[in-house]
Amino acid sequence: MFSLRVTWKKKPIRPSQFQTVSFLFELMKACGASQKLRTDLLCFCFVSLAFVARGAPSSGEVTEALRKAASYYGDELAVNGGYVYYYSPDLSRRLGEGVAVETEIWVQPPGTPTVGEAFLDAYDATQGSTFLYFAISAGNALLYGQLKSGGWRNSIDFDSSGPRIDEYRNGKGRGKNLSTLDDDISQSALRFLMRLDEALMFQGEEIHEAVEYSLTNLLKAQFSNGAFPQVWGGPSRSVNPPDSASFPEYDWRSEGRIKNYWDQFTLNDGLAGAMTEVLIDAHRIYKKEEYREALRKLGNFLIQAQMPEPQPAWAQQYSEEMIPIWARAFEPPAIAGRESEDAMISLLRIAEYLDDNRYLEPIVPGVKYLEKSMLPTGKLARYYELETNKPLYMERDGKQYKLTNDDSRLPSHYGWQNPSRLDMIKMAYRARLAGRSVDSVLEPREVDTDAVESIVKSLDEEGRWMSRYSGELLVGQPKFQDGEEFINSQVFHDNVKLLAAYLMQMKR
Repeated sequence: MFSLRVTWKKKPIRPSQFQTVSFLFELMKACGASQKLRTDLLCFCFVSLAFVARGAPSSGEVTEALRKAASYYGDELAVNGGYVYYYSPDLSRRLGEGVAVETEIWVQPPGTPTVGEAFLDAYDATQGSTFLYFAISAGNALLYGQLKSGGWRNSIDFDSSGPRIDEYRNGKGRGKNLSTLDDDISQSALRFLMRLDEALMFQGEEIHEAVEYSLTNLLKAQFSNGAFPQVWGGPSRSVNPPDSASFPEYDWRSEGRIKNYWDQFTLNDGLAGAMTEVLIDAHRIYKKEEYREALRKLGNFLIQAQMPEPQPAWAQQYSEEMIPIWARAFEPPAIAGRESEDAMISLLRIAEYLDDNRYLEPIVPGVKYLEKSMLPTGKLARYYELETNKPLYMERDGKQYKLTNDDSRLPSHYGWQNPSRLDMIKMAYRARLAGRSVDSVLEPREVDTDAVESIVKSLDEEGRWMSRYSGELLVGQPKFQDGEEFINSQVFHDNVKLLAAYLMQMKR
């Protein structure tokens, strides 16, 4: 017999556990087991015991945490199956972009589709019917607010006389019929509903029909050159743009404004990436060639929308002449750092899904240009002035905005400088060239056991993960006080996703 003591970060493995291992080792020896088999057993036991000693939660503990958290969200927070961004601990306040009325839910992430995705993650990992029930409820909430044009706006009000209702397809609303692709609104709803349709094996008739209706109208809104508008109310108009983007030949500071900028070719706020995911999911799930063709057209537009040297990157909006244009008062015609990264990530995904490396060609010049344009902090400016390449910002005086190259007085409501994702893009590019999936870089699957343990332990008795405000910029810009506690739907989603991934990893 032998004595051994091993530690892994925190807790020593108990001697009694090693006595058991030693006994098994000697028993196998007595039974004539080979030296290799005995050694393999010993190594397996050491690793397994060390994993336990580290405090890794069991599948039962994680499943119970998922059940408890989901039950709190689904039973206590849902309004007709839907959700908002934030809740006060006593549930007296519900917040989306501003205070939500009692009958209102939010579509824009991290609203109802975000929470619904978390329920589906938990269902995939456990096959628990409770998770699927809450996901179906979230899906039905979204169906209520689907517009006649096929998509969604940022919120849904179940009160037919409410102040923010729209022209719902069910006939219970009135007002605007403008579906939006801004801020991942219609895309997030559609991705969730497609995934729910798949989980129901396409037997949920109302959900399946709503998805088909939305996809049909979305493809009708795509321009002939593959671009999408920010907002659509019906089929796109006929356009005949040039094959490549160009700089304006007029004074863009004061000229070239288009009132309905949202009806032009748009990349703002991650539109390209969100649409890429929608079209890939649609083709993967439903196998219809029209979705693959729409994806190909989107990729072609992204190639054409890359600006020429000396700034081979992308803008937020383009006119029908493929010239960068103004959007909102603080969104000038410019090279856009964040949207350029999103365009390149989209091209990586398109190249992989279509197995066509032609869509990789814009990435090397785009990355090289943006690397040269990084700020001393290592971040990218949201805007770079056309042709001069100076970082471009805005100063605010009341409701008025003024262009500036000075970043000392930036309005707090917008992301003027953002962390660079260029290293990740380069790694994904190399992965694609080497024949590996870009998702191995963009969405790594390995789960941090310490994070899982922390998430399980931080769940309170009621099934809540409480957040505490410390001045960070949050979606919707809620007016929390420093140190104020709140419930955050994004935290719920992220924690459930990680716990579900942990369970899936344990099964592999």
